[in-house]
Amino acid sequence: MSLLEIRNLSIAFPSPRGWMPAVEGLDLTLAEGEVLGLVGESGSGKSLSVLAAMGLAPRTARVSADALRFAGQDLLTLPQAARRRLSGKEMAMVFQEPTASLNPCFTVGFQIAEAIQAHEGGSSGERRRRVLDLMRQVGLDEPERRFDCYPHQLSGGMNQRVMIAMAIACRPKLLIADEPTSSLDTTIQAQILALLAELQRRHGMALLLISHDIELVASIAGRIQVLYAGQSMEEGPAAALVAAPRHPYTQALLAALPERAAGSRLNAIPGAVPSPGERPTACLFQPRCRFAVAACRSVRPGYDGAVRCLTPLDASGRPRARMP
Repeated sequence: MSLLEIRNLSIAFPSPRGWMPAVEGLDLTLAEGEVLGLVGESGSGKSLSVLAAMGLAPRTARVSADALRFAGQDLLTLPQAARRRLSGKEMAMVFQEPTASLNPCFTVGFQIAEAIQAHEGGSSGERRRRVLDLMRQVGLDEPERRFDCYPHQLSGGMNQRVMIAMAIACRPKLLIADEPTSSLDTTIQAQILALLAELQRRHGMALLLISHDIELVASIAGRIQVLYAGQSMEEGPAAALVAAPRHPYTQALLAALPERAAGSRLNAIPGAVPSPGERPTACLFQPRCRFAVAACRSVRPGYDGAVRCLTPLDASGRPRARMP
């Protein structure tokens, strides 16, 4: 049984022209103990989809789904109070900017302990001992001293470790990491990613890693799902997807990585992810796709659970068959 099941998720926002879709028909499943990477550019709907599953979508959003389940519980019918108890305890999230997520007015030790108190209670002494142990688990040295530090007294990498400690404080079944390394330098990025992988193995929890860096995700994820403009474009085993992408968007994301640049120029994807009100009626990626043909401008491709493309790529990186 899937730990997390999302079927036909759609999210729309009101506008003068009516409801504008931000996410359309998204399916996503995550098994217990699995590591799934959710990849795409900004505006692809990655974070929004996960926030909807957490019950944290913006108030103006209209969220609908055929199924939205976590650990056998129907999140669509779960009372709001029960949903709040679930979020932060069994489903926990690490956000991309720790300094914006931590309260500057309270010590980091107090904030981690507050998460434990909210869901599990216990005496202040018990909570303090738990916090110090969590700080050690996430690699914070001198936890007794760090306990009384304020966020501004710690580095960005340390604050992200605090956020991870807070997220795993109640032993969640699912940890969601939303661009957890985007605000950190390269060396610290590798350390945080290694920490997440270690904690996932140690606690046996499922990990949903959201990022724009597909190779970074592939280093720890068993499976990757690629999103573009609110739709799934491709998914499959991480190693196979990186070695031989079937969707032109996945191929373009990989080619745009700095380490894959042949010379001094980066292989940037032309254009930008279309906003909800400016999306093409046919293939959403075709205005930016170097393989687009006439059919791509008139037909919206379906999704078979592996790739959404009229002419998916073969092992050589070229379209299998040209449509007229």
